[in-house]
Amino acid sequence: MKITQIANCLNNVINELQIGATLADGTLATFADDLANIVDMGKTVLDYTGQSNENYDSFVRKMIDQVGKVVFVDRTYTSQAPDILKDGWEYGSILQKVRCELKDAQDNATWDIFNYPKTGEAYPDPFELSKPDVSAKFYNSKVTYEVPITLVDYQLREAFRSASDMSRFIAMIENRIRMKRTLCNDGLIMQTIANLIAQRLNGDNAATKVFLLDDYNTLMGLTGADALTVTTCRQDAGFLRYAASTIMKHKKYLAAASQMYNGGEYVTFTPADKLKFITVADFAKDMETNLYSGTYHDEFVKLEGYEEVAFWQDAKNRMKIDTYIDVDGTATEVTNNNVVAVLFDDEAAAVCNQNDRVTSIYNPRGEYTNYFYKWDALYMVDTLENAVVFALTDESGEG
Repeated sequence: MKITQIANCLNNVINELQIGATLADGTLATFADDLANIVDMGKTVLDYTGQSNENYDSFVRKMIDQVGKVVFVDRTYTSQAPDILKDGWEYGSILQKVRCELKDAQDNATWDIFNYPKTGEAYPDPFELSKPDVSAKFYNSKVTYEVPITLVDYQLREAFRSASDMSRFIAMIENRIRMKRTLCNDGLIMQTIANLIAQRLNGDNAATKVFLLDDYNTLMGLTGADALTVTTCRQDAGFLRYAASTIMKHKKYLAAASQMYNGGEYVTFTPADKLKFITVADFAKDMETNLYSGTYHDEFVKLEGYEEVAFWQDAKNRMKIDTYIDVDGTATEVTNNNVVAVLFDDEAAAVCNQNDRVTSIYNPRGEYTNYFYKWDALYMVDTLENAVVFALTDESGEG
């Protein structure tokens, strides 16, 4: 073991911290201590062939140091993505969503019988068919991946001092596999939500995309140098109150039956218990730091389905959406650098028909087992369900 005497260095540190030693000119003295002699940064492999004898015992300098404790870096990672997982099914592949249009109201014939015969009109035929107007959408695609790992029977035993240590080692490997799969699944979920956001940003329906800063500057008559920017607005209490109020209003808007907040002409609604409200953490913390007043905070974060995400797609540009969507069979890129939140029906973006399984094969000659952690799922976006995106501006170049 390498032993370093640090009495002189320690005295200098204590003198600097507590005594406040000064130089002749009255400035505080500082000491350039060599921390490499104090702090061990670790080595990938220990050297037993050199002349320093650092890895031998400190007395006879002939016996090598032994491992006294093994620490496995093993912590459980939990999903950071919003929960949009739905159910799965064992047989069949297609997800069919069936909708029925609303029928038009007609005069009540019971109270109109004495008004007939009308000119050019016959009394309503009670046997006239009034078929429902039904449509269906079909989803029939999956994405899939696997994570392989090889575990041996005997070849690693020489590296451990007990069966317990080796079991902990294997458990660490399995935990890292689970973490990788969680990261993969989180990424797929966030890409699905990003696709939903992009669909709304690219669509012609102005009601499904709200540009909070643009609207606020217009409402307050702020132009030129007086206008708030994507940077200053996040510190402005007036703007943040407006943003919180606007988002809260849309919770009520989506609960009322209408065609305004989906991508088609289907009358639908989203009750509070079916609503997903996802906001990027930067914006949520701006609200918390610069606005709350507990009333806004409680109303904002206690919405059904409220979740915060660290970022949409890019850990460096946390509010940025940059993805491709299918527009009439053509891949179209959609970009916006300041998306702060999205409200959507829990049927608007979902993960369905997931199949999570592990297969394995044993090689008796090599005495090892290959494990294959497999995942299949349908990631879907339904543009006929309600969804509203909230961004600061309509300009993709700002961030």
